[in-house]
Amino acid sequence: MKIVGLSGSKVGSKTRTAMDYTVKALKEKYPDIEVTLIDLAEYDVQFSDGRNFREYEGDTKYVAETLMDADAIIIGTPVFQASIPATLKNVFDLLPVNAFRDKVVSMLVTAGSPKHYLMVEQQLKPVLAYMKAQMVQTFVFIEEEDFYRKQIVNDDVIFRIERLAEDTVVLTDTFTKIREAKEAEYDF
Repeated sequence: MKIVGLSGSKVGSKTRTAMDYTVKALKEKYPDIEVTLIDLAEYDVQFSDGRNFREYEGDTKYVAETLMDADAIIIGTPVFQASIPATLKNVFDLLPVNAFRDKVVSMLVTAGSPKHYLMVEQQLKPVLAYMKAQMVQTFVFIEEEDFYRKQIVNDDVIFRIERLAEDTVVLTDTFTKIREAKEAEYDF
């Protein structure tokens, strides 16, 4: 199983901090799973211009192909202006409409206040549904007060991150078994 963590912003540290905790939880509990973290702050991703994702080069191609090859994706995003960052939306725009078909996608959100809690329901989930993702319905929402000096200081948040990692793996396993059983029904 391949899981990709996508830290969807070029600025700030809270989302990356939360994604580091998530990757650590995955690696500790599931050492046999291949986990890759893509932090968009570390890549020079071109703006989408409508080409097939395979036609891009460099960082853009790497990010797109890594996401397309994943069995599951954990998206970490901050809330900017009550929505997702443009860098994350650009990644979605680089991929085909059915990019997340047969993939499990879970979400982790960092925000400055609880006022942006519904951003996931109103902004992120509709895009993921359109791209055919099988979504982990619960997501982790982390507020400014849960961080101190680039560390998560709320034990409940750490527990929810660990649960998100577990739910992602379990749901991916479940959907894989369902697909394999369905494919076995065919005689060719």
